[in-house]
Amino acid sequence: MSRATFEEFARQELPGLLRYAVMLTGDRELAQDLVQDVMVKAHSRWRRIEAADHPRLYVKTMLTRAFISWRRRWAVRNIMLSEDPVDGEPERDHALSIVDRDDVWQRLATLPRQQRAVLVLRYYEQLTDPEIATMLGCTAGTVRGYASRALTTLRVVITAELSTTKEQP
Repeated sequence: MSRATFEEFARQELPGLLRYAVMLTGDRELAQDLVQDVMVKAHSRWRRIEAADHPRLYVKTMLTRAFISWRRRWAVRNIMLSEDPVDGEPERDHALSIVDRDDVWQRLATLPRQQRAVLVLRYYEQLTDPEIATMLGCTAGTVRGYASRALTTLRVVITAELSTTKEQP
């Protein structure tokens, strides 16, 4: 379709895509890079995307796959926290916000990329297992398996930390 239609889509969806990318990457600058790369690809494929039933979901799937691909290529293990709040997030006590975000990023950073993506899609984006499966190109059962393993891993880590804290005088 027309270029104006893509520009309209980009103007409307860009803030949400950026927030989503920040949740996936834990780094605002990397999130901006991923979103920019995806939007460049989306622009060149706009006719096909616009014809899809859900263009927003199509582009979000592109973003999710770009993140997973990036993680695979670079084998990144450390995620840096951005000190800036994501645009549109409600402000609350800044110190608590930093501590909470740091804790979440540290825990999510220990998970494999697919497990991390599933948790972000399920709990941040509030998507169903079939919707996540469509985005990741797998079955709903695989999504449930990733979620189960991720939550088990997090539960074990948190339990170990709590028991260590209790043992210290």
